[in-house]
Amino acid sequence: MTTATNVLGTPLAPCCTSPMTGFYRDGCCNTGAGDMGVHVVCAQMTPEFLAFTKAQGNDLSTPMPDFQFPGLKPGGRWCLCAPRWQEALEAGVAPPVILDATHAAAIEHVSLADLKDHALQ
Repeated sequence: MTTATNVLGTPLAPCCTSPMTGFYRDGCCNTGAGDMGVHVVCAQMTPEFLAFTKAQGNDLSTPMPDFQFPGLKPGGRWCLCAPRWQEALEAGVAPPVILDATHAAAIEHVSLADLKDHALQ
């Protein structure tokens, strides 16, 4: 088994377990062949980003109990789709990222420089 790496080249750290995030709902921004959205950017939610993604048709703030999804609030962390993070960047509302929890695959969709410019750490 191969250990996933982050954009810094070190082992991928967990993003969030409450709520449980990640394409595989393992708390990490792991990815694989079935992850068509490329959920690899660990980001801390902001009101501006939550409003932006809702306007794009992906409401992350409304709870969906049928899917055990409590809804996200500002300050919470979530594995975002890399293309959506890039769209938010271009719109001026990219949320801050946690570099050690952002999968290395993110740099296939967004620049490392942009991620570093928006890093929390």
